[in-house]
Amino acid sequence: MNSNLDLAFDNRLSETEKKQIGIDAFINLIDTTFGIMYRDKMEKKEVVKNVTFENEEIIKSYQKEGKQFILVTGHYGNWELLSQSIAIHFDLTLVGVGRELDSKVMDDILIKNRQRFNVEMVYKKGAMKGCIRAIGKKKIVGVLVDQHLPLDQSINVDFFNHKVTHTPLTAILARKFNLDLIPAFISTDDYENYVVKIYEPIKSIKTENQEEDLLKMTKAQAKVLEKVIRAKPNQWFWQHKRWKEFYKEIY
Repeated sequence: MNSNLDLAFDNRLSETEKKQIGIDAFINLIDTTFGIMYRDKMEKKEVVKNVTFENEEIIKSYQKEGKQFILVTGHYGNWELLSQSIAIHFDLTLVGVGRELDSKVMDDILIKNRQRFNVEMVYKKGAMKGCIRAIGKKKIVGVLVDQHLPLDQSINVDFFNHKVTHTPLTAILARKFNLDLIPAFISTDDYENYVVKIYEPIKSIKTENQEEDLLKMTKAQAKVLEKVIRAKPNQWFWQHKRWKEFYKEIY
């Protein structure tokens, strides 16, 4: 974790600052993990009782016009609550992309929990087909875009002024189906009240230069993610080896 912080902030953080960010990042993970079980018996209105939304008119305007979009987010704050609260608050079905858990029992529990709150999942192995199917059914696809990918599966961008691999999935879908990308992130200061902030859409681009189109949309996603993390770095999942493809030595 400290290796990530040193790289991202060019060794400008003190040991005290890094320690506090590390503690908060760990608490966020606990809050996200145990929150799944805590909300398991809740009614939908209870789930969103302590969640407020900033710029919700962005999503509502798309809904009013009957337009689909793709939700982009990251492992920031309580990301499980983010998907559930957006699905409930905007009364939509959100289809997330994730990996199957090692424990089949826990995976089944998680699937049932998500489905109660209008959140469905497709696994990474069949993500493209699953997302296309979901879009065809007028559902909203949501993707965590901040994980490391192998070089042959990624588009490379700058993130905190250092090169990383980045998923091309959202940009490919946006270009293919003419869907804008809407970034949204959740944060908390007290682990009781949460704020979902929705950001300006990243417009779909489709010119004759497919490679350039995908790169521009991917760069835009990395840019907004970095902006969000810089504002509240203690909310992000710093434990992940985000830069390992190009900076293996720091791990």
